[in-house]
Amino acid sequence: MECVQSKPNDGSSVLLVVDDYPENLVTMCAVLQRTDWHIVTASSGVEALTVLLEQEVDLVLLDVQMPDMDGFEVARLMRGSQRTSLTPIIFLTANEQSPASVHKGYASGAIDYLFKPFDPNVLKPKVQALLEQQRNRRALQRLTQELESARAFNASVLANMAEGIVVVDETGIISFANPAICHLLDTPDEQLRGTSVLDYVLEPKVQSWLESDFYKHYRNADTYRVHDAVLRTAGGGQLPVALSCASLPCEQKAMVLTVLDMSLERNLYQQLEQQAVTDALTGLLNRRGFYQAVEGMLLRNEHAEQYLVVLYLDLDGFKQINDSLGHDAGDQVLLWVATQLKDCLRPYDVLARMGGDEFTVVIDGFDYPEQAAKVAEKLIERVSMKRQVDGVDISLGVSIGIATYPECGSNLDGLLRAADIAMYEAKRAGRQQYRFYDQNMNGRARSRLMLEDSVRNAIEGKNFSVVYQPQVHVADGRLRGFEALLRWQHASVGEVPPALFIPLLEETRLINRLGSWIFDQGAEQRQALGRVFASDLVVSVSVSPTQFCMPNLAAELRRAMDRFELQLGQLEVEITEASLVNNLSHSHKQLQQLREIGVRVALDDFGVGECSLSHLRNLQLDTLKLDRHFIAGLLDSPRDAVFARSIIDLCRNLDILVIAEGVETLQQYEWLANNGCQVIQGFLVAYPLDAEDARSFPARFDWSRLRG
Repeated sequence: MECVQSKPNDGSSVLLVVDDYPENLVTMCAVLQRTDWHIVTASSGVEALTVLLEQEVDLVLLDVQMPDMDGFEVARLMRGSQRTSLTPIIFLTANEQSPASVHKGYASGAIDYLFKPFDPNVLKPKVQALLEQQRNRRALQRLTQELESARAFNASVLANMAEGIVVVDETGIISFANPAICHLLDTPDEQLRGTSVLDYVLEPKVQSWLESDFYKHYRNADTYRVHDAVLRTAGGGQLPVALSCASLPCEQKAMVLTVLDMSLERNLYQQLEQQAVTDALTGLLNRRGFYQAVEGMLLRNEHAEQYLVVLYLDLDGFKQINDSLGHDAGDQVLLWVATQLKDCLRPYDVLARMGGDEFTVVIDGFDYPEQAAKVAEKLIERVSMKRQVDGVDISLGVSIGIATYPECGSNLDGLLRAADIAMYEAKRAGRQQYRFYDQNMNGRARSRLMLEDSVRNAIEGKNFSVVYQPQVHVADGRLRGFEALLRWQHASVGEVPPALFIPLLEETRLINRLGSWIFDQGAEQRQALGRVFASDLVVSVSVSPTQFCMPNLAAELRRAMDRFELQLGQLEVEITEASLVNNLSHSHKQLQQLREIGVRVALDDFGVGECSLSHLRNLQLDTLKLDRHFIAGLLDSPRDAVFARSIIDLCRNLDILVIAEGVETLQQYEWLANNGCQVIQGFLVAYPLDAEDARSFPARFDWSRLRG
């Protein structure tokens, strides 16, 4: 049982009190009640052990004399378990007070041994000290684990010494080169260190480090792979390699390049006879060729952020064709199937005939594994047919199993086994369909496809709408403007949360089809508001990362402003940190164009990304919006409060307007008002309003309830 008290906060210490007398448990709960202590009780040794198995406990206060299993036995069992071997134990007893009992208690693993009745002023400091000791022990354990991870990382680097490894600093200068890369480039280590890595890169062609994809991916802290790179050796030769580049932890300000020598692989392919890797009937890769092609892909994808997917195909109805019409007819069908499959795939996807009527497909570069479902559906549609072979009507279909790397297997054999199992699940489910090896993924794939279709239908059916959330000045409650927010009212399920459909609009680039309409809605509403509000009222519209990259963004906004006769500064675009810092050169140009047409620029969701404070100085911004999640933590996090106060002061000095999003409580409002925030937005002011209610908002807004 648990004591009747509030749920523990994150970071609370958990105390387990064990006593076979309920009145003693109640007393202990009352004595030990603190907001940062969470008390769990047990009335027997068995129940105590059950609790210890189910949750982490920081301290056990254990009665000695209990029926069935006494405290000494519980302590002995705890010390014998790795999970609880270091959990502190305080024995509390009224009867077992002899020196022998005390010695037995300490021998069984107790930290302390107290006699009932005990003095709370003695017990609570002991508990406090032991809990602090336990916290320190766990902190040390975490530090040890981090050190072990660092050691494992270094061991991994050493284990890859067969491949060339180069570490470069943030300017592209080589700071480390292992013996393998020195051998590949025929250049000694001391000659490599201190030189630019670009001195040795022939392909891809790069003009400068700051303009290179190497530097771009270093800044984005993601992985960059080049499968067909060429390096220059000391003798002027060319070395074909595969490059894998990844940023090291940010404090190291460096990037590691792993170089895989591809010359042996390419020479081997040139030497192999075509028959060794090719299926004689279809011209596709055979099993051997498939393994050679895919194992290299797996090596290159070991640390990739994108997914590699294996599809295992087995024809439905082929055995009947082969048995009834003969092998020649079966061969015609297999040739036809191979052609259909090739027509559905990209030239660089791997397609092989594994034998009989089984085919495999390997596709690399998916952003999410569910994309494989679309490919599978396309293959099923293309192969499933009714046609004549030798004058006989035949029906053919295909069942497909899908496996993803590395989730379904760490090597090719494991992936094929998983995909084969999933393929047979598809056959058992009725044939001519696909199955993911992970059934949960299978459901997600179907759900995502259904959602994507629903979004497309909603765009065609004009089921989206725009609502407007007010923004008011902190000082006097005067209306500053509105943020235009996209909403979707589904015909059968009702209102769909924006967090569900907006990322999908972005990923599928369907947001571009809505962009002009959203701009028009915001501009039209500002024109209508101009009849009842001052000319300095602002309507804000969000611009997604995809939209921000559009070269005609400024032109689209200019068109909307001209159509609805807006003045300079009456329309504002909200752009996320990620959009701005992804390509700073593009961002500067885009922001300059927006300012030239009189559109205000707001930095949205500040406080949840990785935007450098220097960008506030370098980027031309009019407004900064503190993210709702950041605002929610102000009152509970002194660090967040100090950071927010500093940002507000900095923006005031830079003449940047600060808007706090997601303000929901009077306490948040009072903090923001006392610390210089100029404008607030959130449920405390008003929920998003439709266009008609937005026009009448000032008449219904009670500023006095905020001013107290």
